Amino acid sequence: MTNIQIAKDLLEIHAVFFRPDEPFVWASGIKSPVYCDNRLTLTAPSVRKDVESGLAELVRTYYPECQVLMGTSTAGIAHAAIVGHLLDMPMGYVRAGAKDHGRKNQIEGRLEPGQKVVVVEDLISTGGSVLEVVDILRQAGAVVLGIVSIFTYGMRKGIERLAAAGVENHSLCDFDTIARVAAETGYIQSADVARLLAFRDNPGDESWIGGKK
Repeated sequence: MTNIQIAKDLLEIHAVFFRPDEPFVWASGIKSPVYCDNRLTLTAPSVRKDVESGLAELVRTYYPECQVLMGTSTAGIAHAAIVGHLLDMPMGYVRAGAKDHGRKNQIEGRLEPGQKVVVVEDLISTGGSVLEVVDILRQAGAVVLGIVSIFTYGMRKGIERLAAAGVENHSLCDFDTIARVAAETGYIQSADVARLLAFRDNPGDESWIGGKK
């Protein structure tokens, strides 16, 4: 599955929204010209098939030693379950926080110390949330081989954080590809591509908003 096809899939089902003149605001406070809602892939069977088979292929190609898949909560759970089914592999997921009742688990599903794990994530921006999951799994004794994800913004901060943590990520699609395909297919103006990439290169510099110079 090529990253171009995944880009077309995401655009076709309107899972990617472009608003370079009226940016979205992330929970981190970052203003973004793009919002990617990969949950919509779950309600589009043909796109879902491309995404899940693509993620399975990433696991086979880059992490052939994987023993367990662990989804991020909540967006990665469904994808980890479907990919686990395709690969006939155990899966579980990591909660954002431990439960305050029952067994008080933060990791759901069976995970033995020393098992080789791949984390399944929907998208990566600054890398903070997925690295929290990696840290929790490592504290539990897992050997985290890496991450597979549907989409990455390719932000410098995220790349540096992953490198510092010693974990690699492989995504089905990236920001550069989605911007290029969106321009080629008429979702955005060609002139907007440079503004989108300016955001990717330096989210803190908001001169791209509204076409400011």
